[in-house]
Amino acid sequence: MEKFDVIFLGAGSGGYVGAIRAADLGKKVCIIEARELGGTCLNRGCIPTKALLKSAEVFHTVKEAKNFGVNVDSYSFDVNGIYSWKENVVKKLVSGVEYLLKSRKVVIKKGRGRIIDNETVEIETSEGKEIVQGENIVIATGSEPAMIPTFKIDGKNVLTSDDALTLGEIPKDIVIIGAGAIGIEFATFYSTFGTKVTIVEMMPQVVPTLKDKKVANYLQRILNKKGIEVKVGAKIESVEVKDGKVYSTLSTGEVLESEKVLVSIGRKLNSDNIGLENIGVNVDRGRIVVDEYLRTNVKNVYAIGDVIGGLLLAHKAMKEGEVVAEIIAGENKKMDYRVVPWAIFSSPEIAACGLTEEEAKEQGIDVITGEFPFSANGKAVSMNATDGFVKVVARKEDKVIIGAQIIGPEASVMIAELALAIQNNLTLDDVADTIHTHPTLPEAIMEAVKVPLGSVVHIYLRR
Repeated sequence: MEKFDVIFLGAGSGGYVGAIRAADLGKKVCIIEARELGGTCLNRGCIPTKALLKSAEVFHTVKEAKNFGVNVDSYSFDVNGIYSWKENVVKKLVSGVEYLLKSRKVVIKKGRGRIIDNETVEIETSEGKEIVQGENIVIATGSEPAMIPTFKIDGKNVLTSDDALTLGEIPKDIVIIGAGAIGIEFATFYSTFGTKVTIVEMMPQVVPTLKDKKVANYLQRILNKKGIEVKVGAKIESVEVKDGKVYSTLSTGEVLESEKVLVSIGRKLNSDNIGLENIGVNVDRGRIVVDEYLRTNVKNVYAIGDVIGGLLLAHKAMKEGEVVAEIIAGENKKMDYRVVPWAIFSSPEIAACGLTEEEAKEQGIDVITGEFPFSANGKAVSMNATDGFVKVVARKEDKVIIGAQIIGPEASVMIAELALAIQNNLTLDDVADTIHTHPTLPEAIMEAVKVPLGSVVHIYLRR
């Protein structure tokens, strides 16, 4: 029986990063994975969707080439080529993860792991069962699309995001249930290639988790401008497949007919059937309960990533993987969720970090805000990408930046500067006094923080 210092149950974003970090800290590490290395993000989430969206971006650029003085006489898209590009990207990165693990001498076990006791895991493989022991066990089993009975998901007509990534076709029309990140990104992809897209969202705005109505409403207007119909405040009562068509009945009584329906709401946390009951790990509605040190209530058993709930984001899981490895190695670390940026890769992108103006006010914080439009940013104008703006939220008393929201080109990249500012308690003056390269999109951040300071240059403020 092999013995290890740390066993990671799951090789997704949290698991593989944690395993690498633990190995770098001198631990003997085993990682167990029933499916592909890299987990959901790399194989069925972040990476493949971004590869598809890159194809859509290239197609859109060619379509709009005339705006830049470039004539393209003929252009088309190849569905098989698009999905082949996506597969090649995934394969390259999966092989990269395998190399990184093996280069650290992390032992990879392919199979389904089940905890026997707080030091023992049974692995069910294609060749039988194997037992491994570890001084520490880290549960990193992730999540998967929830199979909601009302929607009668069949993987052919009514799809999960997993199904959509292997669909291999561009439907004539599609109804997308849910206007969160997954729904909006797939809406962007399909609509770019000519699909008639209708998004149905039960909540009164798109991106319901974003408590900034101005940003959400701005995004909805852009979606509408692109021909994507958005129905907010409407619930899907039933989904029926008949004669190869899908009929979605809304709470308003309206019936939508489409070739496909994509269900992009709800994920199930993978805490079942992994042996938690054998050791008495506390679970709250599928979520493994941990403290700020990522410890469960059972000695030497930790949990990270989607399975502990909170924001289901790969970069959050990666940070938890690093932190749990450092804790196990004896370092004085704990998780800090104060600053977790996120992004939606729509067109234009949307990203946020920290508190919105509404959230700050709900907490009784007196704030000042600054907004700067991309229409006044030289680089954005040169890119013909002027939709959107940067918004910065700061405490009024000391001008410390506590939140930021961006909708516009490269928002996912630009939010990093503001995340760094929030993490390090920087003030509006700190960012305003930092010289930004010209012409670049991040100049919009510099200008936005100058608005409440009264020193903004490239827009006129009435005084």
